[in-house]
Amino acid sequence: MYIPRGRSIFHKDRGIGGPYRNVILLLVIFGLIFMLRSVDSGEIQPFFMPTYTPTRTFDSYAMEGETHFIAGDLNQAIAAYQQALQIEPNNANLWAELARIQVYSSALLTTDQTKRARLEEANQSVENAIALEPENSTAWAVKAFVLDWLANPGLVGDEWQSLLTQAEQAAVKAIQIDNQNTLALAYYAEVLVDQQKRLQADQNIEQAVQRDPSLMDVHRINGYVQESLGNYSEAVTEYLRAVEINPNLTFLYMSIGANYRKLRQYDLALEYFAKAAVINEQLGVQDPIPYLSIANTYVQTGQFFSAGLNARKGLRLDPENPDVYAQLGIIYHKARNYEGAIPAFRCGLQGCNAQEACDVRQCDPATEPMVSIQGMPLTANTVVYYFTYASVLAGMHRESNGYCLEAMEILKELRRGFSSDETVMGIVEENEAICRGYGYS
Repeated sequence: MYIPRGRSIFHKDRGIGGPYRNVILLLVIFGLIFMLRSVDSGEIQPFFMPTYTPTRTFDSYAMEGETHFIAGDLNQAIAAYQQALQIEPNNANLWAELARIQVYSSALLTTDQTKRARLEEANQSVENAIALEPENSTAWAVKAFVLDWLANPGLVGDEWQSLLTQAEQAAVKAIQIDNQNTLALAYYAEVLVDQQKRLQADQNIEQAVQRDPSLMDVHRINGYVQESLGNYSEAVTEYLRAVEINPNLTFLYMSIGANYRKLRQYDLALEYFAKAAVINEQLGVQDPIPYLSIANTYVQTGQFFSAGLNARKGLRLDPENPDVYAQLGIIYHKARNYEGAIPAFRCGLQGCNAQEACDVRQCDPATEPMVSIQGMPLTANTVVYYFTYASVLAGMHRESNGYCLEAMEILKELRRGFSSDETVMGIVEENEAICRGYGYS
């Protein structure tokens, strides 16, 4: 085998040699040192360490709350804003928005106690906002909104007039701070309606609509103003515009239904009450009010059987609520079912045991809750129940049942509480005369 001289059959390593190799090794060493220092400082996490759960910001909770509000789930909206405030407790705008939603959520509550409690929570929330930013126009506007809804004689007694004055003052202050605040102008219009200043309210809400027609509150309040003026068709139009902006708020559908009923468009009234019931069902809200409104509408059309069915359906949704029993009594009274009205009123106003309550609901003891009912005291919100109950007792009195004995006790209570109310006293005197004819005094 011939091998050329000077040529090796073994190839030498042709890799990087000499000084270049040393430079690369130094770069690797420096890189490793940099990584070790970054690990120690926390800038780089070691491999295989568990990743941290990202912390939610207050903005994400606020967005969640807004989404729940749009969906009509006001309780979940409140919870989301409360979580946002745990992260950002010094945010006045968050406190103001929480208060606004708390006020609207009170429309879904059915007893005076729960309504007042929720509105007082709203008042505390907006007070927090004002304490943080005393010159926040929106906070003062919401303050007016809160106080206006709280200024209900059935909730706060004689305090309502003072609260209404405070609501007006809060609205005026909001406008003084920012005369371009559309919400402040709208809430001021709502306060003016409740002060019986309807024409001035109409002027204010018209300005609010011109400034920003994209706000649900503006159209809701315009509907309320038009309703107070007896413009029921215009009220329906405004409430429908509010629904276009927030399509899942049941109190808007209830307002539409109520105005259609005033227009005697009963089919449309039933349609919108039913929509409110469907939204509640989708949200899991056990609210009897839509069914009671359906029942009252059927009463007006003379469909008493359907009225009773819907009233009892509402009662089964909230079997512990005395107000719903009393409302059932009103429906039975309108339907001339006086014998059925008496035990319903008795449960709602005087209280009753579990079996009596079950009998009123026509419940199945094997599948439905057996609950006793605590009666409601006489207030501005319950007075209609009391004088209607007394009227039924007086009208149904017989020697065998002695109903006038109970009726006279109720009439005495009405005299003590509403002696200055001419309408109530007229009803009292009429029924006292009936029972005196039977020898009761």
